[in-house]
Formats: sequence, C-alpha cells, structure tokens
Amino acid sequence: MSNNKFENICKDLVAIDLNIDLKEIFIVWISKILQNNKALVSTTMQGSPYYEITYNGDKNEFYIDKYVKESNQVFHPGISTDCLSS
Repeated sequence: MSNNKFENICKDLVAIDLNIDLKEIFIVWISKILQNNKALVSTTMQGSPYYEITYNGDKNEFYIDKYVKESNQVFHPGISTDCLSS
C-alpha cells in the first residue's frame, strides 16, 4: 500500500475513533517496509490519545494501538536519577 493511501486510511480511522474533523489530525512519522506500513498519528486536541497504526500487508490487517500520556518529566544531564526509582 502506498504511503499516501495508508496516511489517508490512518487519518480516517482516528477521525472515526474520536469523532473529529480530518483537519485536526496529523501524521508524526510514517514508514513503509516491504508490504507493511506503520504510522504514528496525533491530533491538535489537547489530551487526545496518540495512535500507532500498523498495516500488515501479508494478512491485509490493520492494528491500532492507542496511548494516553501518563506523565511528563524533565531530566537534566549530570543529575542522579536514583531518587526516581521509588
């Protein structure tokens, strides 16, 4: 499947899942290797999930993984991370 066609399908899948307009959806990263495609997809909506969509060309199947940000931490070089293990 071409990247263009795959990108359009990914956007459609996210639009349907979130019931939003296509113009609010963007592709973060896309790749095609042999007959398989993978894309990371997000939206302009704050707090929306992050999608990893894979197309298995051998089986003609799509797999959708949906992630929600749990936290955002800042790390600085040279500072011990020992205190973060608890």
